[in-house]
Amino acid sequence: MDPSEERRERRAVRAAQVRRRRVAALAALLCAGAVTIAVASGGGGGEGGGLAGAIETRRAEAPRAADKPVRISLEANGDLLIHSPIFERARALGGGERYDFRPMLAEIKPYVAKADLALCHMETPMTSDPPAGFPVFNTPPDLASAIRDTGWDACSTASNHTLDKGEPGVAGTLEALDRAGVKHYGSARTQKEADSTTMVDVKGVKVAMLAYTEMSNGVPLPKPWSVNLAKASEILADARAARQRGARVVIVNMHWGAEYQHEPSTSQLALAKTLARSPDVTAIVGQHVHVVQPIQRVGGKIVVFGEGNLLSNQTAGCCPAASQDGILALLDLVVEGDTAKVERVRYVPTYVRISDYVVLPVGEALREESDDPAALRASYERTVDVVGRGPGIEPIPATLPR
Repeated sequence: MDPSEERRERRAVRAAQVRRRRVAALAALLCAGAVTIAVASGGGGGEGGGLAGAIETRRAEAPRAADKPVRISLEANGDLLIHSPIFERARALGGGERYDFRPMLAEIKPYVAKADLALCHMETPMTSDPPAGFPVFNTPPDLASAIRDTGWDACSTASNHTLDKGEPGVAGTLEALDRAGVKHYGSARTQKEADSTTMVDVKGVKVAMLAYTEMSNGVPLPKPWSVNLAKASEILADARAARQRGARVVIVNMHWGAEYQHEPSTSQLALAKTLARSPDVTAIVGQHVHVVQPIQRVGGKIVVFGEGNLLSNQTAGCCPAASQDGILALLDLVVEGDTAKVERVRYVPTYVRISDYVVLPVGEALREESDDPAALRASYERTVDVVGRGPGIEPIPATLPR
């Protein structure tokens, strides 16, 4: 063989060997998920051309599907509806110099503080103006510090009373929560604030909270962004935006339904079905109707339709007896990769003792031999009969002490 031909053959063999090694390396990298492939322009020859020359390798992040499951406990509850007898009681507890709401919430604090993430629902505005009750509310801003001290991390602020004090009421409420170090969502002072997503990092998982109201009691919005109105298209867009901003859990809070009706309304059911179909929505919790409503799975998602009143002056004297009832909903979530689901829901039936406006966990109050066991038992039975029980949905306690 001519020496020059022999040299060309050896070079061809070496080039073929290099290409085989690179193809083998590519296959290994593809299996590990650590490469991207770019389409090369032109044919290119020799060692730098062809498939091997068109490969760009990079170190990929470990896929989230391989992450260990993260378990998160979340607490949500009914309305903080501050009628005038309640803030007058708080003023007495504060010695006439301030408003101390903390004793009213002390009995439920262990449940709230124990949750990885605790969410309250602030129905009434808070400003420095003189306090007022129904029908145009204004709550002393001291309530915000009681919210923080009870253990709530964030509060939804979209309700039919959000606009009772107009734009100053929206700003005052959010400023009071800011001073207390409590996050908020559902109303806004600026367009920029409205366009943002409230998120909390829980065990390395970003949890987003969204809130909306079906009604504003006929009060026009001072600004388009003052409070979030319940429109399915906007809720779904906000949930998608939250996901794009890194949220792995999205909780939607709804102020909805027909007052004093235990059964979800047609509009509640329709909206729940629409939201539950979205892969971006993890769970839905609701308030407004002042009595408890069922907890159900809709499209595979947990919907807590109505949590009743947490703290109010509503009694059988003005309203259904069930308006003294509420629940603390305890959602146990499992987050694995980008998938989050509610594994189970437990709920604590609560009852407002009108003599001092203390919110009582019914089971514990009965164990401590409360002074009105008949009222507590009736409250528990009403609540469990409506909210329900079954696979993955259970009251605390499961049965009442005898």
